[in-house]
Amino acid sequence: MATQTAAPTLIGSVQRALRLLEAVSSHEGGAPAKQLARETGLPLPTTYHLLRTLTHEGYLRREKGVFVLGDAAFRLAGGGAVQNRRIKIEDSLARWRDEIGVPVYFALYREGEIELVAVADTPSAPAVEEWADFRETAHAHAIGQCLLSQLDLKSRQDHLDRHPVDAITPYTVRNRRLLLERLDGLGRMEPLVERQEYALGTVCAAIPITAGSTAAAMAISLPLHQEERLLPAIERLRTEIGRLFSSLAFSISI
Repeated sequence: MATQTAAPTLIGSVQRALRLLEAVSSHEGGAPAKQLARETGLPLPTTYHLLRTLTHEGYLRREKGVFVLGDAAFRLAGGGAVQNRRIKIEDSLARWRDEIGVPVYFALYREGEIELVAVADTPSAPAVEEWADFRETAHAHAIGQCLLSQLDLKSRQDHLDRHPVDAITPYTVRNRRLLLERLDGLGRMEPLVERQEYALGTVCAAIPITAGSTAAAMAISLPLHQEERLLPAIERLRTEIGRLFSSLAFSISI
């Protein structure tokens, strides 16, 4: 005897609400309740009830007698775009990792904190282990120093007030004054090189990525005994990033 597949359980009110959202989105200037009821085939009382609920939850707004999409609906739509951008970033990092043969990192400075967005590594070329909180130790790693170098002095001082300079290895910069001097002396697009300041036995280099008001950085890491590969690898990464930006295939607005 053939086994029958059970029909999925469907929630009718959810289906009707989604039909209404689709109908509203098809009208750039919005549409009144009666027109939406006709287009969706819903009874007018049901339409009013669902429209009130969707408006209360922020998915719709009522303006001058018509319904238009609300902020909550736009956030849902934007989520897909954000995910697509994140996938592009991860794909790019993975390609560079394979071509250059080093772990590749991408980070942003957002809302006063370091945010490590994506890392591409392999078992044979692993990323640096985050043994000390990455956000609190920006002064000690290449990515953090590169991001801080892109901030104005007030923003830098604010960050260091919240996350004070503290030596976490024998090679970490010793105090705020020395760190600020290092950052001030960095050329505009000069790679920032860090040797064992965050993790013993590891060297890192980061380059700034700036688009609009967003500070971002790309970085690579290598074992100390492969230090001679560091600068050629970061220069190659810089070239690859330039090609990608020129093709408009990369966005840091995530």
